[in-house]
Amino acid sequence: MSEWVALPESTRELAERLTMAGLEVDSVEAAAPAFSAVVIGEITHCEPHPDAERLKVCTVEDGSGEAKTVVCGAPNAAAGLKAPFARVGARLPADIKIKATKLRGVKSYGMLCAAKELGLSEESAGLMPLPTHAPVGQDLREWLDLDDAVIEVELTPNRSDCLSMAGVAREVGVLTGNPVASPDATAIDATHDATRPVSLEQPTDCPRYCGRVIRGINPAARTPVWLAERLRRAGIRPLSLTVDITNYLMLELGQPMHAFDKAALSGGIRVRHADEGESLTLLNGESVALTAGTLVIADHERPVAIAGVMGGQETAVSEATTDLFLEAAFFAPAAIAGRAREYGLHTDSSHRFERGVDPQRCRDAIERATALIIAHAGGDPGPVIEAVEADHLPATRSVSVRPKRVNALLGTAIAPETMEETLSRLGMPPRADGDTWWVESPSWRFDIAREVDLIEEIARIHGYDRLPTRRTALPASIPAQSESDIALGRLRALLVDRGFHEAITYSFVPADLQARLDPEHSPLALANPLSSDMGVMRSSLWPGLIRAAMHNRNRQMTRVRLFEAGLRFRGGLETLEQTPMIAGVVTGPATPQHWDQSDRPADFFDVKGDVEALLALAGPAHRCRFESAVHPALHPGQSARIVCDDRVVGWVGALHPEQARALDLDGRVYLFELEQSAFHDRALPAFSALSRYPSIRRDLAVVVAESVSADAVRDCITAAAGDVLESVDLFDVYRGKGVTEGCKSLAMGLILQDKSRTLTDDEVDAVQQAVVRSLADTLNAELRE
Repeated sequence: MSEWVALPESTRELAERLTMAGLEVDSVEAAAPAFSAVVIGEITHCEPHPDAERLKVCTVEDGSGEAKTVVCGAPNAAAGLKAPFARVGARLPADIKIKATKLRGVKSYGMLCAAKELGLSEESAGLMPLPTHAPVGQDLREWLDLDDAVIEVELTPNRSDCLSMAGVAREVGVLTGNPVASPDATAIDATHDATRPVSLEQPTDCPRYCGRVIRGINPAARTPVWLAERLRRAGIRPLSLTVDITNYLMLELGQPMHAFDKAALSGGIRVRHADEGESLTLLNGESVALTAGTLVIADHERPVAIAGVMGGQETAVSEATTDLFLEAAFFAPAAIAGRAREYGLHTDSSHRFERGVDPQRCRDAIERATALIIAHAGGDPGPVIEAVEADHLPATRSVSVRPKRVNALLGTAIAPETMEETLSRLGMPPRADGDTWWVESPSWRFDIAREVDLIEEIARIHGYDRLPTRRTALPASIPAQSESDIALGRLRALLVDRGFHEAITYSFVPADLQARLDPEHSPLALANPLSSDMGVMRSSLWPGLIRAAMHNRNRQMTRVRLFEAGLRFRGGLETLEQTPMIAGVVTGPATPQHWDQSDRPADFFDVKGDVEALLALAGPAHRCRFESAVHPALHPGQSARIVCDDRVVGWVGALHPEQARALDLDGRVYLFELEQSAFHDRALPAFSALSRYPSIRRDLAVVVAESVSADAVRDCITAAAGDVLESVDLFDVYRGKGVTEGCKSLAMGLILQDKSRTLTDDEVDAVQQAVVRSLADTLNAELRE
């Protein structure tokens, strides 16, 4: 970037200033791994190794005045080649130290290096070739400026103007007050008149298209080291000269470009919508069926590229290409948004066009690319063809700003002269109209539309860290919180106390997983999903929790206890119900590993106990019970719906074995889900006098059918015993000898007490007999002998 604008002396200072200006620096990394004593070497003589077929014995000049003998196995080692040379004593990445050694009887003093061995490439098929003008003996790090730093900036979607070196340099220039240079984009004179006619059949989607024919390039020309190195630092792998130049200009100017093999094009260029049934084989080798409405670049026979996304394989530049057709266009963001994801793609080009590309850069990019291609591959350029529909180009916007309003809103005292200079350096010189300034939004800024946008520009260049911080002058108003509602934080804290971890998952889930876990509700599909596995809105919190459990199990986490509080979405777009829920997933051992406890796997009643602990927070005012019921996602023998005040508020149970197998989950997985409304309107705690009289306990063991629940027995006892019943608890369940098959014995403990007197044995016996009669009449229960 120093070629564009003078930088602060410290990289850290530059990173801090960019971050404070709204361009958050995500990382600062070295341009290359650490290595030392690697210089530019030249092979002056190369001959086969006398005892090894695949090795060569090279004589290398390294600027020391003494030629070195080096044994090398690279296929491209040859006399006259310049390549990195690690001298004896050099240290390479991965802590490799170069020593003098003997290979098959020949001494080797040093090492000729491939780019991969220096950490400059992920793969390499031979020595790293250096240009013929590279100075022999010069330190490679110094010559390639490998001690430089690479700054990665995390941009918000509205700052597409900074998806280029030009845009970031402009920002640095404004922050430092230094002038900003730009690369030479002087028009290249045409040497022939060959053209390709261009037809804009969809001017709303593509109002500007520039192209140029370049004939007679050298297809064997190699990408210069400086350009390949800059691409590498930007995370782009060099491929071929023409492709590398178009990629480089995308990084430099922010204008995506594409080069076609002119010989593979038939007729002129048509920018149109694809017809239903058309297909295209892309550069990545994937064949896609184009949907009607997709903007494509076509010749007079077929589509040759998805506009703004990726070119086609049939018209791509190859090693035999000698004639090019360069394109640079402006595609409306609305026409490109979502198209790449529709075809399962995401490219650097689509990333930029979706956010907005400067519509005035097309011709500059063509001229700059032409100059680079001719300089390194030769060729004869034709005239630049430009098709433009001016009425459909983005219109500049006149936006007003009041200097007094800037300081009033920011709480600052920035001088009007400083504001004027800031806006002018940002490409928006203001013109005064009384107390109001008017500016024209520049072509590269799609996010300037209102006064607050200009105030934000002034604030960020002034520095967010320099804005004053003050307490609000408004009176504080603390909203009243009803004691009858249980705060969500209390529910969270209880689950954490019981060994759960809170998870936060996406509201968008895969359609197939949603259908498995909640087939009874049709989810709301997203028109433009973030990805193929985030296609529908969740109608339950279970899909996200199941995926989180799978993620943990796949990473050797044997005990997983997760919960989530969030919204579920049910209904159509116009009738969408957003219900606050709290849900959980449990799998693995019931307790953490401990020497004094066995590794017992969690079961249904462990999870039911967690849910009961939650419901206990609502107090006795809510009558909650668990009813055996069938849920399509749960095990038919281990599932229950949760009913509070005669309303179903949730479910608890084991994941259906069929679903567990489909999701490749081994072991039992338990789930629960509750509406948060179950924790509203609880009865407030109130004093209740303690009885001074003794209580009496009577135990009853009753035999009932397997289908009769303990809750039903408890309800029957409560109704029959009357006011003297303080509590009734189940303390034993028995099946086996002495109990009829298909039945079970439930042992219930009854605590009887009166608040005004001591109960007599006759009164207690009368209550017990009434309870036994009611059980027999209502539930066909019998006392167990």
